[in-house]
Amino acid sequence: MKVHTARDARRRIRYRTRKKVLGSARRPRLSVYRSLKHIYAQIIDDAVGQTIVAASSREKEVSDGGNQRGAEAVGKLVAERAREKGIEVVVFDRGGFHYHGRIKVLANAAREHGLKI
Repeated sequence: MKVHTARDARRRIRYRTRKKVLGSARRPRLSVYRSLKHIYAQIIDDAVGQTIVAASSREKEVSDGGNQRGAEAVGKLVAERAREKGIEVVVFDRGGFHYHGRIKVLANAAREHGLKI
């Protein structure tokens, strides 16, 4: 009998989501990753496989780390950088994480600062 861990479950959810969520040049994908200490966000054009914009709680602009205040700062930062590149509309990829807590705070902060998700 095979033992399934939480990491395996998140991997299955992530793959299932990625079959449906694709970023393009017109509507790139906002991908979020949450570790125990930090949170990362990047906007990806899947047609060419290139990261257009990235932000994380490890940057100097974000002093709060990976907590909810840090996630809000990362959402604001990624939205500002996306607007500088001319990106207004994105599709949200939660990366297999539940849509609550830091993931939800990041998405809402990005919406408040001009990204349409």
